[in-house]
Amino acid sequence: MIGVLIVEDDPMVAELNRRYLAKIEGFVVKGIAGNYNEALELLKTQAIDLVLVDIFMPGVNGLELLSNIRTTGQAVDVIMVTAARDTESLKQALRLGAVDYLIKPFEFERLNMALQKYKARVNAIHRRQTVCQRDIDSHLLGRPPCGALPKGLDKITLETVKKAVAELGTPFTIEEMSKQVGVSRVTLRKYLDYLVENDIITIELLYGPVGRPVNRYVPRIEK
Repeated sequence: MIGVLIVEDDPMVAELNRRYLAKIEGFVVKGIAGNYNEALELLKTQAIDLVLVDIFMPGVNGLELLSNIRTTGQAVDVIMVTAARDTESLKQALRLGAVDYLIKPFEFERLNMALQKYKARVNAIHRRQTVCQRDIDSHLLGRPPCGALPKGLDKITLETVKKAVAELGTPFTIEEMSKQVGVSRVTLRKYLDYLVENDIITIELLYGPVGRPVNRYVPRIEK
């Protein structure tokens, strides 16, 4: 089992992440820390393999925690889970060795993808004495062959979704786009995630008068 430490100062968000992790086989939450000092203590006392950490925390921020982990040489991997969208935070996290960077708000499927990719990387690289180039290309770089789409996506459907987004030109929910392109929400979400990752659309949280907030997708306007 991969031991996970959640570092999040918002108790509700921390609990939501814990519940997400409980659904994914191969991972176990070893602790939840609300700040930098609590995180350091749990890293000393628990068998932690992976840390999910926000950048914005009271006192010392998540990037400084990541820096401490690297400076002290701890054999721990880190996934940033944060609302920080500025490129400087992203660049600093990558320089310090973060294995992924999730921007809030995110869907469970995106966290699941990050953790499944990390688990495959652990199985292919961390637990073996030697690797081949294919192992590195598949699990370290995490990229499909040049020109290929990620597994589960096809070019025709992707072009249909991109055309619908361009024609709409305004923010939309996944339910609205699903009706327009005629595919299920589950399938459509994969294509929208791909467009988000390629900076074609962005996500914002839409709050209604009652009930849970929903994701609204916003087409980027070329200048």
